[in-house]
Amino acid sequence: MNETNRLSSITPDERRKSLKRALEKKHSIRVMEAHSPLAALLVEQANYHDGKKNIEFDAFWSSSLTDSTVRGKPDIELLSLNSRMNSINDIFDVTTKPLILDGDTGGQIEHLPYHINAAEKLGISTIIIEDKTGLKKNSLFGTDVKQTQDDPVHFAQKISAAKQHQLTEDFMVIARVESLILNAGMKDAIDRALTYVEAGADGIMIHSRKKEPNEIIEFAKIFKQSAPDTPLVCVPTSFNNITFNELSDYGFNIIIYANHLLRASYPAMRNILSDILKYGRTQEIEDKCMPINEILNLIPGTK
Repeated sequence: MNETNRLSSITPDERRKSLKRALEKKHSIRVMEAHSPLAALLVEQANYHDGKKNIEFDAFWSSSLTDSTVRGKPDIELLSLNSRMNSINDIFDVTTKPLILDGDTGGQIEHLPYHINAAEKLGISTIIIEDKTGLKKNSLFGTDVKQTQDDPVHFAQKISAAKQHQLTEDFMVIARVESLILNAGMKDAIDRALTYVEAGADGIMIHSRKKEPNEIIEFAKIFKQSAPDTPLVCVPTSFNNITFNELSDYGFNIIIYANHLLRASYPAMRNILSDILKYGRTQEIEDKCMPINEILNLIPGTK
């Protein structure tokens, strides 16, 4: 079997199952944003040896923010599900790792079962939907823009509808609680999380835009007392001084690095464009670019 076939030699069923298997094998998993097949290949191949073991990413995160941004569109649930699924399918063509889908608000309850089934059939392992309503705004805006949280009973019905209509036991529906983002308080966050677990949520994502991780640590301690076996998810974009191992020790099972590949690539491209205009040639920027031979070797089957 050649390298090209090896990379694509996984069925949708095998891929979908692999996230739950990773969670069963490890206490915590690392998930990295991938906004293109090339970005996903880099994630798939990334590894670091710490002297004792190899460390790698366990899954991809399909971010609505990066998917929108790479298309020059605002992050307001403007991209259709079909558009995002097509992009994920391109990623799946050249990779083997499982993928978690950022499902934004999940849309209308009546539409959600169709979205769930489409995701399952493609091989997506998990969808995360957030308990906000109205025009979606990025959570890191917090209360700087108008954002409205859904009624917890209504959102629980959305979770229940998703779980009732999924096709396989492998697929996970995770509820994202926005209470801390919107300054609704810790009690509201905990009450909502437990309500969503009771409605069938396979996990809880707690989000925060604070620079320090204190409030998500507090949430984890309280939540795990009532739901010790429910996977807990966080996205340490703002509170970026805490390590993966520390988050794992506090009880987080899925740690998502949600937008870093796109954020890293944008300034790199912008800066070399300016220098090419400045010098009228590319000699000065070659050391900032990936060598052509590495490009040729990156993609299996190119040679």
